[in-house]
Amino acid sequence: MLLCSLRFRRIWEKFVFSVLCLAALANIAALFGVIFFIAWNALPAMSWEFFSAAPRNSMTEGGVWPCIVGTVMLAVGTVSIAFPLGVASAVYLCEYAGRAPLAKFIRLGVNSLAGVPSIVFGLFGMSFFVITCKLGISLLSGILTLAVLTLPVIISTAEEALRQVPQSLRDASYALGATPGRTVARVVLPAAFPGMLTGAILGLARASGETAAVMFTAAVFFTTKPVDSIFSPVMTLPNHIYVLATSGTQIAKTLPLQYGTALLLLLLVTGMNLLALAARDRLQNRPRF
Repeated sequence: MLLCSLRFRRIWEKFVFSVLCLAALANIAALFGVIFFIAWNALPAMSWEFFSAAPRNSMTEGGVWPCIVGTVMLAVGTVSIAFPLGVASAVYLCEYAGRAPLAKFIRLGVNSLAGVPSIVFGLFGMSFFVITCKLGISLLSGILTLAVLTLPVIISTAEEALRQVPQSLRDASYALGATPGRTVARVVLPAAFPGMLTGAILGLARASGETAAVMFTAAVFFTTKPVDSIFSPVMTLPNHIYVLATSGTQIAKTLPLQYGTALLLLLLVTGMNLLALAARDRLQNRPRF
């Protein structure tokens, strides 16, 4: 009887393991299927002109260089603002606030913001940054809106990274006479920083691919002016795809450009993520103290 039970368990474990493997393979197959479909349809548009020129002839010809510049500037500017604020908030919540009622209220707000649709952040950015603060449709308005959008993710990941730092490191620093502030700055933050970069990577990816949050605050249909200041409007890759697919004068003719822009956006986000991952791995392998 016991032998039959063990055999049944082994068969059941193999069955469950096979189901899990099939589910993982299905996800991988779907991912590569989408990439292949986009890449195959983008081939007619792939050329040096597509990467280096601006759109022309009612955006049915030319390239997406202004969109690349706008997307990169928005993503880098967003992380430059959201990452320091997110880390500072996480340090307060983890190292100083503890289980205080205020900390619980802040965490509730962060978790609530993480579930808000991006279109709501776009409407907030339009009403507050564009209209109330009179920043207009500009790069700065888009950066500030995306910074608010990505802040909850960065705070959550940074706080989790801080919690992973062993308490023994803090106790050793206190035993040597270091103040709490010096302990956080010289011991805790260097140990948790590689994990915090995960939040920066997620924020970078989300800021690069957002459409709804920037279409009301930073992105324009078309512009021939270069981005010469933070108060200039920009073109972005996600918004360009949306414009070509919905508002173009010759939508069927621009299909290769739509797929080419989508493929370029995937490559751009992947490239920025790989650079951030390489920086994180290098920090993890470096001696901390």
